[in-house]
Amino acid sequence: MIFHLVDAAGWALAIAAGEHRPASLGAEGFVHLSTRAQVLGTANRFFAGRTDLLLLHVDEARLPGALRYEEGEPGQRFPHHYGPLPCQAVVRVVPLKPSASGAFEDLGEREG
Repeated sequence: MIFHLVDAAGWALAIAAGEHRPASLGAEGFVHLSTRAQVLGTANRFFAGRTDLLLLHVDEARLPGALRYEEGEPGQRFPHHYGPLPCQAVVRVVPLKPSASGAFEDLGEREG
């Protein structure tokens, strides 16, 4: 499982279109994704304090086209999908809420 962060309005547009085309797809040619170990760092670095985020759980096997793990920060390889993210590849959507400090501390998943 890999992950993508999107605001609720962006996800609503994606559902209507059947695919998600973030700005990075046009600007860089790919959709930024994260592994489980990377996603909280990504959320805190780029989205601290945001209360409208959704965490998309993406099944790699459902992605058409190229998925490459490439260096995004020195020593860290991030998954990049070269093409729009089809809604059918998203198997779960979870609201990602920050703590009172504005930091993201967990993936919003509850066990049990």
